[in-house]
Amino acid sequence: MSVTIEIDGRQLTVPEGMNLLEAALQNGIYIPHLCHHPDLPDLGSCRLCIVEVEGMEGVQPSCKLKASEGMKVITDSPRIHSLRKLAMELLLAAHPEDCSTCPKYGRCELQTLIQYMGVSATRMSARIKGFAQNDKNPLLIHDMNRCVLCGRCVRACGDLRGVGVLQYNKKELETYVGTLHDKLLTDADCRFCGACAEVCPTGTIRDLVEFTPVEKKDTLIPCQATCPAHTDVPRYVRLAKEGRWEEALAVVHERLPFPECLGRVCAHPCESNCRRGEVNEPVSIRNIKRYAAEHAGGELWKKNSKHLPATGKRVCVVGGGPAGMTAAYYLAKQGHSVTLKEAYPTLGGQMAYGIPSYRLPRVVVAKEAAYLNDVGVSVETGCRVSDFKALSAEYDAVLLALGTHQGVRLPMEGSELPGVLLNSDFLRDASMGVETGMGKRVIVLGGGNVAFDCARTARRLGAEEIHLACLEAREKMTADEEEIEQAQEEGIQIHPAHTFEAILGPDRVSGVRFCNVKSFTFDENRRAVIEKEENSEHVIEADTVIFAVGQRTQISPEAGLELGRGNSIAVQPGSLRTSVPGIYACGDAVYGTRTVIQAVAAGRDATSEIDKALGGSGDISEVLAPVEMPDAFLGRIEGFGHQARHPEVVRDAALRENNFDAVSFGLADEGVRQEAGRCLQCDLRFTITPPRIWSDYDQNGKEAQQ
Repeated sequence: MSVTIEIDGRQLTVPEGMNLLEAALQNGIYIPHLCHHPDLPDLGSCRLCIVEVEGMEGVQPSCKLKASEGMKVITDSPRIHSLRKLAMELLLAAHPEDCSTCPKYGRCELQTLIQYMGVSATRMSARIKGFAQNDKNPLLIHDMNRCVLCGRCVRACGDLRGVGVLQYNKKELETYVGTLHDKLLTDADCRFCGACAEVCPTGTIRDLVEFTPVEKKDTLIPCQATCPAHTDVPRYVRLAKEGRWEEALAVVHERLPFPECLGRVCAHPCESNCRRGEVNEPVSIRNIKRYAAEHAGGELWKKNSKHLPATGKRVCVVGGGPAGMTAAYYLAKQGHSVTLKEAYPTLGGQMAYGIPSYRLPRVVVAKEAAYLNDVGVSVETGCRVSDFKALSAEYDAVLLALGTHQGVRLPMEGSELPGVLLNSDFLRDASMGVETGMGKRVIVLGGGNVAFDCARTARRLGAEEIHLACLEAREKMTADEEEIEQAQEEGIQIHPAHTFEAILGPDRVSGVRFCNVKSFTFDENRRAVIEKEENSEHVIEADTVIFAVGQRTQISPEAGLELGRGNSIAVQPGSLRTSVPGIYACGDAVYGTRTVIQAVAAGRDATSEIDKALGGSGDISEVLAPVEMPDAFLGRIEGFGHQARHPEVVRDAALRENNFDAVSFGLADEGVRQEAGRCLQCDLRFTITPPRIWSDYDQNGKEAQQ
């Protein structure tokens, strides 16, 4: 039901019962306010929003008045102006005057009010509260010297989130906001949702990490920002917490075509940057994604999947790895006729011929590769292409997603001896079940995930003694920690901080000579600067050496394309266009060997660019699950900050050394929803109504057009 009221001579029709402050603000009439926030119950304590109402004696806080029929309101008068000024001066008397050095300078609501009202605290006796800044909590800083006791944080914690760990405490004559017995937030069962910092109008409660308004979302939802495909992690983790696996998987499929593969082998940068990790341990995001992919039927995302009408355009994708498969999949959904040509017998690229099957079972790769058939991609396997220009004459666009399938042999003494193998050849041969040429005593040179794949594969193929050596110190090794730990469980000996001096042997490999590394850095030109320990030279005996120090694209200058560093395919700056019109390139072939999730992101980028070139919009976005407003109410959970990360279920080392059966089973059924419940739900921060300040309104009190 609506009522008609008058504010400053303007007649307004507003919902009956709406408070007058909101009625004014929503109709473009600015009234100063500080303790009011539209998402929180009102206190009326700041006395800045006072107005005069016909028929009422004195002034009234507009946030506490409800609109009723015929009400006439004046928002400014000499008396109102004087009383507001006094209220602000009283607030400022206990507030530091160091605006220019405050971390919230330029983003502080109190500062904007001071500017609007032209007020200072010079008439009042200033006092110093003397509180020490508390930076002992994860994620948040409490600086109660800046507090103006607006109470927003307390109401946000209690009324909005239902957590209720913030309260008013007293120290001598000063009231401040704290926790019961001034416990640390983790011990007080804080949910670390950030609502308190979001509604704080000063720099009292603020984020430990500073950011600009442009950086805010990426900083506060780092899981989504650091995912190369920008998967909506908070959304699908929340659905997983509720046991809604179909919806969770559909959200993943909005950005990722192969979630079950990625649920096993994704490099999970989302977890490395998860804000929960600042509290204790990051959420096991990859395993939640895997569980959803394995336990949902997939009906929802398939039912809602878009497929645009045929465009009549023909595209050829060369390379059936994750980048090429992704591009082919989305190009077909955009309505183009797509042919994918793959040199090997099956699709998957490094997922099928590089990553060992104990990490990524081939049946999983085949299952998700079949999605390409579902969208109409014509797949030609066992088809190696060398004349790319000929393809460009046949198709409207050609995309080269060749990957990096050629290992790198370091130019060192003995590198050409029999018994020296290359990572890519070794892993491919092992995957295809052909003879690798490996002996019984193996040394792997390299410290990344591929090096550990080689070492652990050698163990499963029967090597009796396996060493892995790399230049990096143990804490700087680039392999995932789980890879390192599982390799050690399998008896692989790891030698960090080692130089590779020479491969020994008169006729074939007999060992490798090493030196210990004292320091290892890079200069400004990215050249290695290595300081060796004196008299540290030593030899490890072996009959096989596997180089795992990098990979290159198998392409020659005769292909007619401009090539870049490391035999990569050169593309135009800010584009994926090669030197030949109509031919594009993406993935490892452009930027060097990286991860599966980065390859998927590259395939998405290539799709957008090619689609636009062929007359499409380039928009490959999809909404495959219902979009719902998340519940703002979190509730209090005892011990929330101390909840430990649920571990993966991993096969015992003694049962995995001589076979390629899956090592990890992901999260146990009873643990996955609990793990999802550890999420801080950082995205809830962005459902809070942003502040409305006077500069949003023009000089006549009307809301400025944005």
